[in-house]
Amino acid sequence: MKFDNPILFFLCSLGVFNGLLVSLYFLFFSKQKRIQNILFGLLVLLLSIRIGKSVYVIFTSREERNLWFIQFGLSACFLIGIALFYYLKASIDNKKSIPKKWKVHFSILFLFIVIVSVFKPYEYYGDFWNTFFVQFIYVVWGGYIVASGLVIKDIFKKLVSREKTTTAELWLINVYIANGLIFLAYIIGYFHLYLVGTITFSVVFYVVLIFFLSKKNRDTIFQDIPVKYAAKKIENKEAILLVDKLDKLMKEKQLYKEANVKLLSISKELQITPHKLSQLLNDNIGKSLATFLNDYRVEEAKNLLQEKQNLTLETIGFEAGFSSKSNFYATFKKTVGKTPSQYQKQYI
Repeated sequence: MKFDNPILFFLCSLGVFNGLLVSLYFLFFSKQKRIQNILFGLLVLLLSIRIGKSVYVIFTSREERNLWFIQFGLSACFLIGIALFYYLKASIDNKKSIPKKWKVHFSILFLFIVIVSVFKPYEYYGDFWNTFFVQFIYVVWGGYIVASGLVIKDIFKKLVSREKTTTAELWLINVYIANGLIFLAYIIGYFHLYLVGTITFSVVFYVVLIFFLSKKNRDTIFQDIPVKYAAKKIENKEAILLVDKLDKLMKEKQLYKEANVKLLSISKELQITPHKLSQLLNDNIGKSLATFLNDYRVEEAKNLLQEKQNLTLETIGFEAGFSSKSNFYATFKKTVGKTPSQYQKQYI
């Protein structure tokens, strides 16, 4: 099917044109010659070639189509998934160079698609490409999208738990979701309306662009993500001492009673860096700061419920350090297995 609507052509082509410009910039002209930026440029280039192939097919009659270009577009599609995977992994791991095994991995896929293209060219094996091999390409692409999700799973966890995320981390989430949407659009287009993939690319391209322009510290997006903490836990002996010191601090100064107490203020009291305290909590104690503080607040609330029955439940919650009545009720029930009122009735 061929479309002749110039507005539709403009919308479909807009993302491709700008995608090619962006990819060329990151591949050849970016001042920061980071591996991550080069991989991002490669990812956008492959997507632009694939979408460009779709635009070409949609707006060119069957008789006028160059079959080599169609084959080229499908071949680029085969490599989109691995480009996404290694871009995200390089960003998360702050890679300074491309590991040898990454090069081998990419080379195997590249050689595979080249061999297929040589021995089964689209011009003579169109049915093979349009049925079996296109499906195989989408399976490979989808597999890498799943693998890429695992690479950034910790960022997703931070979003779900409403922990603070950096602009660079949010950027990776946006890139991942954008690729996922384009992939789904092509799956839908394969069975229904082929046009949807090209329009989706243009839409997500500008949504991601708007996200980029809306961030004041957008320069950090294409810089290294700060390492949260070292892979190893704090040595056991040191961790035991720090945990004991932290417990004494909580009991003596009762910092948990401050609803808005921050990691920085606690670390200053312990005379260690926020970075090290975060590592102690997450790796050695196995709790987030919020969970750690709430455990002390629940214990304080339990004591107040037993000893100060003249106070209202809401007052007890605030006295224990909870920021709201609902937060107190939900956390207490989750930890103790009973509501505050049910717990208090045991001591009346």
